[in-house]
Amino acid sequence: MHKKERTEKLKSNIKYLIKSRGETQLSLCSSSGLTRTTIYNILEGRVVNVQQSTIRKISDFFGVSYKEIETVDFEAKEIVESSISLQGNTNPAAVPIIRESMLLQCLDKRIGELAATYPLTYYFGMACNLVGVLLEAEINGFNEVGDLLIVKKGMPASDKEKLVYGYGTGKLFITRDPVLDLNVFRVVGEVIEERFNGH
Repeated sequence: MHKKERTEKLKSNIKYLIKSRGETQLSLCSSSGLTRTTIYNILEGRVVNVQQSTIRKISDFFGVSYKEIETVDFEAKEIVESSISLQGNTNPAAVPIIRESMLLQCLDKRIGELAATYPLTYYFGMACNLVGVLLEAEINGFNEVGDLLIVKKGMPASDKEKLVYGYGTGKLFITRDPVLDLNVFRVVGEVIEERFNGH
């Protein structure tokens, strides 16, 4: 496949993945560390030779194969797979499971890197940039030790349930509070699923 074809495939896949996963160019940039100019130039077809490190950051963000994002038509592939999937219209996303005590040091690592070094669970649904947080302390009286929270990393919409780490207390909590002092708290991300005692 020629470079131009690969870049076209990459461009159409990014557009499809942003739309189908409910993301935006901004969320892609802020979570992957790429600049808006880089993404804009790829989507506008201004770059023929996209750097491998850029492609890896994009594929990690969406939780898709680094090799496939330039060569496979994801929209066509997912339509075929959804029509034969027993789980409805989504394919499972691999989610690295991180113990609460290891969470802070893992937050700035890419999902692809975490998935290679931590045990995995699977999430059936339209989401990417997911981590599983295995609780080692009770939260808010709702979640117990051993519960697994599936969290979409990054800053969610203001009304969503967020998993937050308090620097002062060294503890995690869940809140819908739209205004948090980021000097005092670290937002892990939006809680999208709770599994009680690992179930």
